Amino acid sequence: MTETRPPRPGMPPRRAALLAVGLVFFDSLIGQLATFPNLVPWYAGLQKPGFSPPNSVFGPVWALLYALMALAFWRILILPEQPGRKTAIGLFLAQLAFNVLWPWAFFAAHSPVLGLIDIVPQTLLVGATLTLFWRLDRLAGLCLAPLLLWVGFAAALNFAIWRLN
Repeated sequence: MTETRPPRPGMPPRRAALLAVGLVFFDSLIGQLATFPNLVPWYAGLQKPGFSPPNSVFGPVWALLYALMALAFWRILILPEQPGRKTAIGLFLAQLAFNVLWPWAFFAAHSPVLGLIDIVPQTLLVGATLTLFWRLDRLAGLCLAPLLLWVGFAAALNFAIWRLN
């Protein structure tokens, strides 16, 4: 006779909050180290498409997106173990890694083509993460929807900048 055990509980909420906020904040900070020193003169000197927002838009948008990412990740971390949870966590960490690599590829390396090489799989990873998060916790999935839209927009912007320069 097989013994069924109850699912193991998720991470304690406070520890999950520290991990989620800490990882997302660290990701943001490392990305900013590549971005800010290269806004002027390099990025300012690039030809940009007409749909490129002003630089002042990027900070507030990313602040909101990072907050939503942390909330989504926290919600998944506190869930009890269940099928798909570990994969969802792995995908989230993978998309976070691509997220932090993009400013280094695009801004620090001064390479829109390297940015494209990063942002295409990043967009796919965000979509896959959103899908798995949605299956586990609808609010967590919903929190990633703006990220998917923004990264898709950023990919189009990255492509246009590459073509123009």
